[in-house]
Amino acid sequence: MTKYWFETLGCPKNQVDSDRLITQLEAKGLREANKVDEADVVVVNTCAFIDAAREESIETILELSELKADGAKLVVTGCLAQRYKSELADALPEVDIVAGFGEDFSASVAVGVTIGRKARGAEREAGARDDLPVMDLLRLPRRKASLPWSYVKVAEGCNKNCGFCSIPSFRGRQVSKSIEEIVAEILELEVKEAVLVAQDLANYGADLYGRPYLETLYKTVQEVVPWVRLLYIYPTGLTESLIDMVAASPVPYFDLSLQHVSAQLLRRMKRVGSAKAVLSKIERIRSLRPEAVFRTSFILGYPGETEEDQEILRDFIEEAQLDWVGFFAFSHEEGTYAASLGDHIERSLAVERINELSEIQDRITRIKRMSLLGKEVSVLIDSEGKGRSFRETPEIDALCKVVGDAHVGSFIEGKVIDTNGLDLVVKRVKTL
Repeated sequence: MTKYWFETLGCPKNQVDSDRLITQLEAKGLREANKVDEADVVVVNTCAFIDAAREESIETILELSELKADGAKLVVTGCLAQRYKSELADALPEVDIVAGFGEDFSASVAVGVTIGRKARGAEREAGARDDLPVMDLLRLPRRKASLPWSYVKVAEGCNKNCGFCSIPSFRGRQVSKSIEEIVAEILELEVKEAVLVAQDLANYGADLYGRPYLETLYKTVQEVVPWVRLLYIYPTGLTESLIDMVAASPVPYFDLSLQHVSAQLLRRMKRVGSAKAVLSKIERIRSLRPEAVFRTSFILGYPGETEEDQEILRDFIEEAQLDWVGFFAFSHEEGTYAASLGDHIERSLAVERINELSEIQDRITRIKRMSLLGKEVSVLIDSEGKGRSFRETPEIDALCKVVGDAHVGSFIEGKVIDTNGLDLVVKRVKTL
C-alpha cells in the first residue's frame, strides 16, 4: 500500500487546500503514514507570503528531504511552488515534483510514475487547453472533518492591490464558490463550527452575484451549523448590517484586517481608513454586544513609517483594548508597490517598534483573560479536555482546558475557575 506524509505551512486557506489534496490522494488508494520515513510520497504545501514564510518553507523542504525514506518522492506544492516554480526546480534537486495551483500530482505519485522536472505535474491529455487548471482547488471534494470545526474557503484570489501584498500576483483575481456549494461542503464536513476564510472575505460573491454577498452567505450558513466565524474582514467591508448580524450571533468575534491605523501610512499602503474610523466601528459593536471579541494584525516598518505613525498606533492600541493582536515586520516583496518606495525602515527599528507595542498589547490581553475568572462561558469541545469559547479562533488564539466529563463535539456551559497563561480553565456545569 502506497503511503503519504503531508506537511502544511502558512494560513488556514492552505489547510483547506491540503484537506482537498489529501482527499484526492486517498481516493487513489494512498493512506497516511505514521512517520515521515514510512511514506512513499512526502508533500509540502508551502507558504510564500513574506520572507519568514518562504524561509520556513525552504527549511521544511530540506528537513523532510533528509528524513524521508530512500526512493520516496518529495512533492512541493502551494504558494511557493506557484510563485517560484522554475527557480525551485533548479535550486532544489532534492524535490521530485513542483506542482503549482491546479496541477494534479496525485495520479503521478499514486502509480509511481517519475515526473520529469520540466513537466512539473500530471501530463495533460492531447488537445487539452493550457489555460485551464487540471484541478480546481476551490471545489475539489473534502473528506469528513476529523474535528468538530473546520476552515471553509469560500473564495480564492483577491482584487485588491495593497502596497505590501504579493498574493494577487500568484493567487489571481477573486473567484467565489456559490452559496449552494459552500453549504453542501459544510454539511459533508459534519462540523459544529464553520470558520469562513478567503483572501478578501468581505468581497465574497461580487464576481458571482454582481455585488458582495457575504451577508447572505453568513445568514445562510448560520441555518446549517451552530457556530459561524468570519476571518479577515477589511474594515470597509464591515457594514452596519453585517455588524448587527455578527454582534447578535453566538460568535460575536470580529477579525479585522487593519495592518495600520495611521491614515497617511495607510494611503502609502494603498489602503484606506484611520484610527478614528476603526474606533467608531468598535464602539458601535460594543454598544450592541459588550463582550464582543476583536482580533487584528499590524505591519511595522513599512517604507516611510514615522514616529508619528507609531504614536498614532500606540494610542489606538491603548484606546481600542483589543483582545488579540499580531505584529509583523514589513517584508519587501518583489513586484509590489512598496518595493518601488524609498524611505526604507531598518529592520532593527521595526523590531524595536514591534516590541514596544507587543508589551502594551500583552498586558491588555492578560487583563482581558483574567477578567473572565468566575464567569460562565459556552465551550465547544474540540478534543479530550480541550475546547474553545467564541472568544478563541481555533489554532490561532488560546484555548479552554475543561475540567469534568465532556464529549468531543458537544457544547457545554462551564465556569472559568482559573487561567493557565492565556488559556482558561473551565469547570463543566452542564452539557448544552
